[in-house]
Amino acid sequence: MLKEILEKNEDAQPSDREMAALHENFPACFRADGSFDMERFKEYLNDKVVVRHEGYELKFLGKNYARLLASVDTTTVVVPDEEHNAKPENACSRNIYISGDNLDGLKHLLKSYAHGIKCIYIDPPYNTGSDGFIYNDSFNFTAEELSIKLSIDFEQAQRILDLTRRGSASHSAWLMFMYPRLLLARDLLAKDGAIFITIDDNEYANLKCICDEIFSEKNFLGTFIWHKKLTGGYDNDNVNTQHDYVLTYARDVEYFHINLRSEESKYKLTDPKTGKKYKWDSLWNVGGLTYSKSLDYPIKAPDGTDIWPLGERGVSFWLWSAERVEREREELKFTQDESGVWKVYKKVFASDGLIPGTLSLLEKAKVGGNTNASDEIKELFDNNKVFDYPKPTSLLKNLIDRIVVDGDTVLDFFSGSGSTADAVMQLTAEGNYSNLNYIMIQIPEKIYETINGAEAPLQKKAAVAAFKMGYRTIDQIGIDRIIRAAEKIRKAHPETAADLGFRHYILREPSADTLDKIEKFDPDSFTVADNHFLQEFGLPAVLTTWLVWDGYGLTSSCKEVDLAGYTAFWKDKHLYLITSDFKQEAVLALVDKYMTDGDFGPENVVLFGYSFTWTEREELRENLAHLSGTKKNLHINFDVRY
Repeated sequence: MLKEILEKNEDAQPSDREMAALHENFPACFRADGSFDMERFKEYLNDKVVVRHEGYELKFLGKNYARLLASVDTTTVVVPDEEHNAKPENACSRNIYISGDNLDGLKHLLKSYAHGIKCIYIDPPYNTGSDGFIYNDSFNFTAEELSIKLSIDFEQAQRILDLTRRGSASHSAWLMFMYPRLLLARDLLAKDGAIFITIDDNEYANLKCICDEIFSEKNFLGTFIWHKKLTGGYDNDNVNTQHDYVLTYARDVEYFHINLRSEESKYKLTDPKTGKKYKWDSLWNVGGLTYSKSLDYPIKAPDGTDIWPLGERGVSFWLWSAERVEREREELKFTQDESGVWKVYKKVFASDGLIPGTLSLLEKAKVGGNTNASDEIKELFDNNKVFDYPKPTSLLKNLIDRIVVDGDTVLDFFSGSGSTADAVMQLTAEGNYSNLNYIMIQIPEKIYETINGAEAPLQKKAAVAAFKMGYRTIDQIGIDRIIRAAEKIRKAHPETAADLGFRHYILREPSADTLDKIEKFDPDSFTVADNHFLQEFGLPAVLTTWLVWDGYGLTSSCKEVDLAGYTAFWKDKHLYLITSDFKQEAVLALVDKYMTDGDFGPENVVLFGYSFTWTEREELRENLAHLSGTKKNLHINFDVRY
């Protein structure tokens, strides 16, 4: 299969994904020579879409290169962590953790999970110039190759390659890094799904532009403001930035709807007069409205003292007029905190407070900030802060809970410390869901450097703490965080039936030697089978990669089929023959099983081509072809993969 991918990638173009979509939906617009008939295409769009020759878009160095990266397929293989996956808590889990580059991980997932992910949350690198963002996508293109593929001059091609190899923190490098990942993420989203992306001021404007382009402006749901700092502090001498943004896009706004279950659960009180469900909410304006002097007045407390709106005068105010307060005073609630400060609350009825299809603000007290996230990490890691800038699970639970229902899957392909996985497990264990799962992807980014042959932690407090605890890569921290969080959840909810395990997979690039042998391998030679390739990847990796490739996902299992001593692997419509020594007895046993076993009928027989000689392949092909002439009239697709 890698051989076919390498050959296909040689001819890959930036527009391949778009052209495939046009072939699928507008086949009549392609002429016999393969060229695209734009005029006929315009006829299809007539009276539906206004075709313009000019439009607003964000242009950046390497944009077509980014589209090319989304079009070329991954040559990595999926290696299961067999020891981890065999543990009782993990063996049947539907949660997935992938150690590898997320660009490769997304391409693997698309084979099995396209349009199947309900919620995506990502916290990508912010590109602050000091947060360690390093562009690491490298497909070993030369400037000459890239100039031909992208139809650009040599100098432009070299500038693009420089961005990918220097570790540039420029806007173009960051956008080139994010663009292909967001293209692939969109294809993973279910039609009623949505994506949340946290970002700061450095790239907010640029991210909004490329998301408008990729997801469409009409699918923009809004931007949350997340108060990451719940106390004071100064970032610089000009503006004290205490918040980040959460951009939110639907896959298709016409199918998307907010899950109001969690909002409805807040309305637990019943009004004795009307019988309606309600909750108490502050009468004080908590932000978002323009100051009104007429609403800035004192309300008499039960003890006769004056209650003013919390905050500075000239800024804070009440939501009701003085006349309404007097008229409906008995509908208000007055409470005193430990300091003796009076607070005023009004009734909010479910019929008034819930607006289907809309998103509400993130409440500071409920979603937490950086301090809460750091405290969570330290609590799980024996008071060690092993990760910088995690997100609080309270924030992630709040966002995820707005979108998902039972049976959905949440994806985070910048998994980091594993906060998203923790949040999903908490939501399930708390009884909100009985069946909610996650997929995490995290590159094994090193937290150390080698100095004079010895490993030393990077000079960051979190890296030093993690290094001392024995971790060497970010994914190791994330994996252990999930395990520790699961144990904490079990203690808090001993009766829970939540899925608290996960299956671990590692994306592995073939060695240069193997790639060279693949290029030189002649499938039509009469030489003996070459087991070098199977030894390099291992049977479990080949089988797992193929199962994903054929749409069965990362949590499926195969039946072993005994063919006269030869072990084949059967999954629904596919029978996989991977190892060598496929003798004539095995051929006959396979044909006999097709003919006599009424439950056995895979439509595709897939061979690992390197394990079979030309003679063995042809003998099997001919015998399977004969099945079409039998009473069963079986038509078997014969698929040899390299």
